[in-house]
Amino acid sequence: MWLKNLTLLNFKNYNTADLSFSKTVNAFVGNNGAGKTNLLDAIHYLCLCKSYFNPIDSQQIKTGEELFLVQGDFDRDDKKEKISCGLKRNQKKSFKRNKKEYDKLADHIGLFPVVMISPYDINLIMDGSEERRRFIDNVISQTDSRYLDQLITYNKHLLNRNALLKQVAATRTLDVALLQILDEQLINAGNAIFEKRKQFLLDFIPLFDQHYRFLTNDAEQVSLTYQSQLNDDSFEKLLAQSIEKDRILERTTTGIHKDELQFEIAGMPMKKFGSQGQQKSFLIALKLAQYSYLQKFKNFKPLLLLDDIFDKLDTHRIHKLMEMVSHHDFGQIFITDANKARVEAVFKEIAVEIELFEVNEGGVENA
Repeated sequence: MWLKNLTLLNFKNYNTADLSFSKTVNAFVGNNGAGKTNLLDAIHYLCLCKSYFNPIDSQQIKTGEELFLVQGDFDRDDKKEKISCGLKRNQKKSFKRNKKEYDKLADHIGLFPVVMISPYDINLIMDGSEERRRFIDNVISQTDSRYLDQLITYNKHLLNRNALLKQVAATRTLDVALLQILDEQLINAGNAIFEKRKQFLLDFIPLFDQHYRFLTNDAEQVSLTYQSQLNDDSFEKLLAQSIEKDRILERTTTGIHKDELQFEIAGMPMKKFGSQGQQKSFLIALKLAQYSYLQKFKNFKPLLLLDDIFDKLDTHRIHKLMEMVSHHDFGQIFITDANKARVEAVFKEIAVEIELFEVNEGGVENA
């Protein structure tokens, strides 16, 4: 699978843009703030129906304009696919595949798999467990169309159970029969999600280990561990044991919405004990493992978007990374960097041709 071209209208800081891409490596270079990352985000939109950085669609419309349009032509399994996304202010987002609008956006997820590596990813290490659960869910959703529906169902039942707990606190009366129904619904959805997350991590962790070892030449010992309350007890037992605590706190304190990924280096938390370079290597290995996982289960190569990843990596790790993604089992790649000379030098040294684009204040042209 590869993206042949990209057309933008009033998207973020672009009035218009019309680009044709190489099947291999495409690099956007230019000053910070010129709009390089916005081009990657437009590609992300076409693949996953949303921005990687900002969940509010209307904020992608260029200031002073009334709509935006992002459109691209893909070649997938030797078939041409035209994908377009448009939004007018105060209207519903329109998302089309081959000029036919989707009934629900979830039907598009996974058809055009993509992996983004960005400085923003540091949130995976530094922020709360919700960020790490979102990472797991994003990967599984691109390989399992039912998983997203199960997540939506679980969250709906969780909201209902929490609403009941708040009502109990207000009225001091518990409807036991209703609680049992809500528990059963939550358990059914939660168990299905837990099993899929557990299987995902069994497949994913060896891929992560492999990529981290390659990037660092086995210089550091790191680990990735899946933690879930359901690892030790049944969901049914957990809910029964926590009911009094839930009533006091007016929320459900056990379940898969408490799952966590633990990141460690030399047996210590990566968040506190990893250097900036080690953290960045960890995140890159995490995302490359995501790429390998998607490729394995989709049977074709996703797009790889690398946003400003050279900063905080030493020269050795930069070359190892570019050698890996350019010569090994990767497909079409998009890179941004502020330093044109650095990009040219890195790819010249590893003898890989690149398509270079210069970005300047919302304009872009072939270098």
